Amino acid sequence: MEKEKAILAYSGGLDTSVILKWLQQERDLDVIAVCFDAGQKDDFDEIEKKALKTGASEALIIDIREEFITDFIYPTLKAGAIYEDDYLLGTSMARPLMAAKLVEIAEEKGIYKICHGCTGKGNDQVRFETTIKALNPAIQVIAPWRTWDLHSREDLIAYAHAHDIPITQTKKKIYSRDENIWHISHEGGELENPWNEHSDDIHVLSSTPENAPDVPTYVTIDFEKGIPVAVDDEKLAPIDLLNKLNDLGSVNGVGTIDIIENRLVGMKSRGVYETPGGTIMYQAHKTLEKLILDRDTLAYKKIVSQKFAQLVYDGLWFTPLREAISAFVDSTQKLLTGKVKLKLYKGAVYPVASQSLYSLYNEEFATFSEDEVYNQQDAEGFINLFSLPLKIRAIQRQSLEGVPEAQKELGQKVIKIGQFKE
Repeated sequence: MEKEKAILAYSGGLDTSVILKWLQQERDLDVIAVCFDAGQKDDFDEIEKKALKTGASEALIIDIREEFITDFIYPTLKAGAIYEDDYLLGTSMARPLMAAKLVEIAEEKGIYKICHGCTGKGNDQVRFETTIKALNPAIQVIAPWRTWDLHSREDLIAYAHAHDIPITQTKKKIYSRDENIWHISHEGGELENPWNEHSDDIHVLSSTPENAPDVPTYVTIDFEKGIPVAVDDEKLAPIDLLNKLNDLGSVNGVGTIDIIENRLVGMKSRGVYETPGGTIMYQAHKTLEKLILDRDTLAYKKIVSQKFAQLVYDGLWFTPLREAISAFVDSTQKLLTGKVKLKLYKGAVYPVASQSLYSLYNEEFATFSEDEVYNQQDAEGFINLFSLPLKIRAIQRQSLEGVPEAQKELGQKVIKIGQFKE
């Protein structure tokens, strides 16, 4: 009798390597391992071989880099979404895409079981499963971390050794890492104590600011409708453009943050995130928006950005609200075309210049030199109207001075507002 099949989101790391074997032994399943190339620096040929050696009946490597950038990173960038003012959502954006691809593969192969390696404490379990339920609720999700009797990374290491599964983790240095073309995250190990400063050797993508060059690097980024299209006047495809910014940011120590964040499941966690190119891109985009968008649109968009970030973080990409917010964001980006110049120095990104045909900045109006377009006397009438509520409040307060409390309670005024003269 043919075994029932299941699709496993497979990375080749500790968790999913153990899960692959566990699904065969404990659930008697025929496992198809699916690994996504999201830009992480892995040897995918070796990952495929490892999956097959560990017992997978089939191993698929799927390149999602460009789709990740154009369909997930760019909409989030245009929204200006940053979770809790720090996190640029590198893992959060990738998970819905991966889950959607898993559903596609499952439907193509007629499989109704999808397995992931997310823990019961993390956010990723929610991101995978909300996406699967949104796209095909008939699919059953298997989450071993919520059901098996392995309770720690140390247990997984022991299991791997017992079943001859090759791994690189050790009990001395255990980090949970997630990498893609946008970022790499580090959690676990000594980071679990928030009093421990993270060590410099944790860095994978970026130099430390202390080791960055002593001279600044300048870079220009061109945008069309809110999307970056060129670096230093060179038109680049999405993958090449992000890689170039990653290289520039890495050398200059840009984009590393060490934060405490609120997980969706209700606990706080600590992570170190390296997002070199993304940090540059966000700063450039924000600078261009300040040049082009009017004050009310910019202010309202900040409110929308926070909600967008929360939706992405919580795994709610495939929802009507996220789609509606994206529609609003796209309308704000129609004229967001122009160029931004930035200075990278010792871990920081400084916007130094910007230009656009759609700029709302007008030198003739803003100049401190003599001009012929602005009548400074107009400001008096504007200020009189703008401050009128404050003036009325002050008159009212003065009119009540010396009035007995009993009369105040009855709303009686000895002096009428009209008696006050300029």
